Amino acid sequence: MIQFPNAKVNLGLYITKKRKDGYHDIETCMIPIPLYDALEISTAEKTSYTSTGLTIPGKEQDNIILKALKLLRKDFNELPHIKIHLHKAIPMGAGLGGGSADGAFAIKMMNSLFDLHLEDWFLEDYAAQLGSDCPLFIENTPKIATGRGEILEPVKLDLEGCWIALVNPQIHIGTKEAYASIQPKSPEFDLKKTLADRSLWREQLKNNFEASIFPKHPAIAQIKESLYNQGAFYAAMSGSGSTVFGLFEKEPDLSEWPDNYFTFRGELKF
Repeated sequence: MIQFPNAKVNLGLYITKKRKDGYHDIETCMIPIPLYDALEISTAEKTSYTSTGLTIPGKEQDNIILKALKLLRKDFNELPHIKIHLHKAIPMGAGLGGGSADGAFAIKMMNSLFDLHLEDWFLEDYAAQLGSDCPLFIENTPKIATGRGEILEPVKLDLEGCWIALVNPQIHIGTKEAYASIQPKSPEFDLKKTLADRSLWREQLKNNFEASIFPKHPAIAQIKESLYNQGAFYAAMSGSGSTVFGLFEKEPDLSEWPDNYFTFRGELKF
């Protein structure tokens, strides 16, 4: 079985409260975008994992797909061995949720492959145990996320036929650095009302991380400004960065960016 886990971006990201468990409560809208990894899972005599494409840092046992298998085996201890191959194309640590997507898609694929017949709400519960962004990719539609990101509410957005451009300057933003200067507070505007009117997005839809990250990394701030200069109707950093995205009415030209930057453009389908 082969499927194609996709990335996401955040339309607004507000850090509203620090929790006793060490996480933060957030409020954001996450949307799936057409940038994909490729994941193949099949039954085998012995469980194995291989990967191609972008190099994945860390130890193999820390891989989120193997964690997904281990999680399901807690409740379904007779699951057969599987052969896993991941082709990695979504940049890691870039605010795009690529690892979360791989884990969530692995859960969905094993649900189908092993005929577990688990409904989406059950799969979302498993996905939340893997990571805060993971539940989004079960239904894989635009959602408003609260709590630590696992509480999801559907939202209708009119972006059919619009284009998204991604620009990543290959600057690594660590989690500690991203949260170091954050002062949690609720958004100034009602997120649902703002999302309903695209003309409000530029002024009202904010990513709280930009205020602390942009002064330290002016190259990231410059990307956002450049995307607006190219005609984006909305631009922002996704997650804690360092990817910046722009939304356009027409296909954008990304030829101006340096060769060492990661760039991508694609048409949205919702």
